[in-house]
Amino acid sequence: MTIVRNTAQRREVLSVLAHVQGFVSAQDLHGLILKDGGQIALATVYTQLKKLVENGEVDLVMTDRGETLYRRCVVDVHHHHLACRTCGAAVEVDAPELEHWAQDIADKYGYGDLRHVLELNGICSACQSR
Repeated sequence: MTIVRNTAQRREVLSVLAHVQGFVSAQDLHGLILKDGGQIALATVYTQLKKLVENGEVDLVMTDRGETLYRRCVVDVHHHHLACRTCGAAVEVDAPELEHWAQDIADKYGYGDLRHVLELNGICSACQSR
């Protein structure tokens, strides 16, 4: 984890993310910040989100359309998500078998400092019943 300065912009992003249910796009987050009376540029929102993701404070997922969505981490250890493509609902997924497999692949090819992202998405049961 890197040291991140506690700037006003960082606090604004984290404050709004704390009240968002599920994942949100940077553009939607920017709109919510402005609606709350904040004054922050969209580029700054992207910059802050990038730093927060790198620091492990914010999770991200990619939609099947290639859009990146963000949310405040609920779990503070490495994890993956299963996200609904319709409503954006997500659950944390613990996948120890995946972790072992990824490490085996890295070891096989002599790689260190392994990092990976697994994105699973589908349609949640609530959306399927609509």
